Amino acid sequence: MLAKSFDKAFDDKDWIFEIKWDGYRAIADLSKDDPLFYSRNGISFLSKFQKISRDFNSQQHKMIIDGEIVAYDDQGKPSFQLLQQIGDNPDLALVYQVFDLLWLNGYSTEDLPLLQRKELLREALVETDVIKYCDHIPEKGINFFEQMKKMKLEGMIAKKADSFYIENHRTTDWLKIKFSDTDEAIICGFTEPRGSRKNFGALILGKYIDGKLIYCGHTGTGFNSTTLKEMYQRLEKLIIKKSPFEIIPKTNMPVTWVQPELVCEIKYSEITKDGIFRHPVFLAIREDKEPEEVNNSSEEINNIQKTKEMKASSKTKTSEKEKEVTLNKHKVKLTNQDKIYFPKDNITKGDVIEYYQSVAEYILPHLKNRPLSLNRFPNGIEEQGFYQKDASDNIPDWIKTTPVHSESNDKYIDYIICNDKATMAYLNNLGCIDFNPWNSSLPDLENPDFLVLDLDPSKKNTFNDVIETALQVNEVLKSIKIEGYCKTSGSTGIHVYIPMGGKYDFDQVKDFAHILMQQVQERLPDITTLERNLKKRDDDKIYLDYLQNRTGQTLASAYSLRPKEGASVSMPLDWEELKPGLKPTDFNIHNALDRIKEKGDLFKPVLGKGIDMVKALELLQNLG
Repeated sequence: MLAKSFDKAFDDKDWIFEIKWDGYRAIADLSKDDPLFYSRNGISFLSKFQKISRDFNSQQHKMIIDGEIVAYDDQGKPSFQLLQQIGDNPDLALVYQVFDLLWLNGYSTEDLPLLQRKELLREALVETDVIKYCDHIPEKGINFFEQMKKMKLEGMIAKKADSFYIENHRTTDWLKIKFSDTDEAIICGFTEPRGSRKNFGALILGKYIDGKLIYCGHTGTGFNSTTLKEMYQRLEKLIIKKSPFEIIPKTNMPVTWVQPELVCEIKYSEITKDGIFRHPVFLAIREDKEPEEVNNSSEEINNIQKTKEMKASSKTKTSEKEKEVTLNKHKVKLTNQDKIYFPKDNITKGDVIEYYQSVAEYILPHLKNRPLSLNRFPNGIEEQGFYQKDASDNIPDWIKTTPVHSESNDKYIDYIICNDKATMAYLNNLGCIDFNPWNSSLPDLENPDFLVLDLDPSKKNTFNDVIETALQVNEVLKSIKIEGYCKTSGSTGIHVYIPMGGKYDFDQVKDFAHILMQQVQERLPDITTLERNLKKRDDDKIYLDYLQNRTGQTLASAYSLRPKEGASVSMPLDWEELKPGLKPTDFNIHNALDRIKEKGDLFKPVLGKGIDMVKALELLQNLG
């Protein structure tokens, strides 16, 4: 039995309300000696979910039951993505939530009222660690819905208390009411990838409306390099020459058509009057659903549209591009996701947020507990940006800040600390395209965790000059047995980091950096300078900036995007990669994640225990 979508929660004494589980719908047929366990479209779940099917032996009655297979993440929240990766997670926490009874000890129960079926089910079902009875709440749907929202679940199912069980029928006796707009769509083709993206650009989506396959949008978001490749391998086997649509949609890039066999789940912001999904994001393949099930009538599409319009008119006027996401258990409002941040590259605010979420596990350790200077570009990189140190009064109360006394202003400045995905998305939404953390971290802001050597070229220097200088820095470091770590600045320079482990104060670290840079300058007097004053500095020399090692100085973090044409990324490198011909734009928003996954975090040692500075100075003296 299937449920129809419904717009809002309600109270009604003739209805009951259940949790809407985010999993695989499954029937367990325990009427014979050998159990059957299968999806709505007849795929057997017996071997795939052995953890559950093994417990069917515990049941004492012959019966046929209906429920949902649910996987739980480490926060105890249902996760459909984890469920799909069951092969990689054999120890996954699984539960078969059983909510209906179709047959019991030789008799069909489908013609009994729902509440009677559930009473029989409660008596007959033997609960185990992985098989549970799904309870319900009578009458109070609105309050129940709010509870589901607080628990960050998918939504709720409303069921008429006296409804019969009608197989393969989508009825108004069962209603699904969700917090976010998700839907199924059929994959009908894919476009060619652009730039450095591999495998494909976007999926072409369709659904059956009044029996005809109709185009309903396309999505290229929701993938990483692994899922792009996996999806492409599946689609390759389904390629056909002719479009499956009667009316062929227009697309920006050439399309390869596929047999309309795969069903995917997407989330979206709204459905247009033409039935097109706006801002669809790929969530998962629905192995348990057939393409024919993705079917609407034109009347239903109109009703969806009317409902959306009614909801929109009942709210205060907000941006069409607004959405709210939950990250780290915090709600983050994201506005104007279509706003162009990089005009020449057609990269939006939404793309920037998506990039940082995708590299979060790599960049967050380098931001953790470090005050941030915010470099904001609310209207994109070609419009005026500005710096902000002090957190405003209206930031969400869950964002971490730390007060630091400013001697120049004689006041305390509340610096924002970015330790999680939620804060990162919030800051991106403010227009922070890059992240600029301090060299020191809480609880000890007086002693830096690392030393930074910033190689800052003048106008007439080439990037090859910067590479030559960086290699000379490494020679100096090797001569005193120090391991340095380099990264592109993402702009025109190169940064070399040395782990200090918080053992020395800023003045000590700055003085040591100065001595190191003097060594480099002596070796490369023709292309480097220690002259800070721009007017006095030659315009064909690289400034060896050691003054970045002062309290409150910041540089773009490793893996940070830069507000430059090409959307370059400040990328850690192996020293062997530092060769003439390398360009800062070689690493950008499109290819950074793939590289980071391949190389791992090359900058992890920068956060390590640190060097012995006294020993290094002794070695330097011996060199002299």
